Amino acid sequence: MAPAGRPGAKKGILERLESGEVVIGDGSFLITLEKRGYVKAGLWTPEAVIEHPDAVRQLHMEFLRAGSNVMQTFTFSASEDNMESKWEDVNAAACDLAREVAGKGDALVAGGICQTSIYKYQKDEARIKKLFRQQLEVFAWKNVDFLIAEHVEEAVWAVEVLKESDRPVAVTMCIGPEGDMHDITPGECAVRLVKAGASIVGVNCRFGPDTSLKTMELMKEGLEWAGLKAHLMVQPLGFHAPDCGKEGFVDLPEYPFGLESRVATRWDIQKYAREAYNLGVRYIGGCCGFEPYHIRAIAEELAPERGFLPPASEKHGSWGSGLDMHTKPWIRARARREYWENLLPASGRPFCPSLSKPDF
Repeated sequence: MAPAGRPGAKKGILERLESGEVVIGDGSFLITLEKRGYVKAGLWTPEAVIEHPDAVRQLHMEFLRAGSNVMQTFTFSASEDNMESKWEDVNAAACDLAREVAGKGDALVAGGICQTSIYKYQKDEARIKKLFRQQLEVFAWKNVDFLIAEHVEEAVWAVEVLKESDRPVAVTMCIGPEGDMHDITPGECAVRLVKAGASIVGVNCRFGPDTSLKTMELMKEGLEWAGLKAHLMVQPLGFHAPDCGKEGFVDLPEYPFGLESRVATRWDIQKYAREAYNLGVRYIGGCCGFEPYHIRAIAEELAPERGFLPPASEKHGSWGSGLDMHTKPWIRARARREYWENLLPASGRPFCPSLSKPDF
């Protein structure tokens, strides 16, 4: 199957999902750009869209070339409560960068809204909705294709505000199988979000692929039990974190600067993509730690369903097939799917434990 583009006019997100099309999201911006020296850890505010637009543009381009057909605006924490005077400029610049790159392929622009910093301390619905509405006004001005409420514990309020626009709303919560901070189960979370008006629901961040898929199963079961329908979306970590607590990888002692030993391989992600698809999820992407080669792995695994490979596959043989040209026979022997599917990779660190004890 040769790499190819997608001709013709762009369909909207719901049109794509309702036709059964696979939508591939993008991946990590915050952690990836921090590693590259463009984002400061802490609040992880995204001034890089103004200070280093070329870096953000390049990462968007890498995800597009790898197979992503959604460019999510780099606007995590870009709200008045986190950034004060800069937030409007950051949101506008992030939209422009995402739109510029989306225009180079068959990609849509998703305006990304995250949780507020005040919700945990004051449940002021009017104040919190005002913060969401401020971001929404910029996204409407910049005419994004749809909206993603990401990482929002106050998710229902976010949906109610986002439904004031005429754009489809997707909501992903950073929860695991145990549910949210108020012990609301994943199934009940999904039901409440759909009833509030979300067309696409799912999970993102905080947990690795395996755990996130378990959460998606519970969300799907909850919707089926309630007789509700919605499109499903999953964007987990690009890290393995089965040992984290209810709050996810932020409680691991390796967060955020020592996670490299936990990075998922491209073969792990191909397995994740297939399992997500078999579960009925059609919006499949990644969050922190998801590099462009991880997105390419999703696109390659689901190439039969999509009907094409991404441009980034031009120099990448399926399941290591490029190794059949190697001069060493034992390396040539690795040019097969069975080898990589059954590999148990070592960390290379003598006497290190395989799992950690979360701080909480």
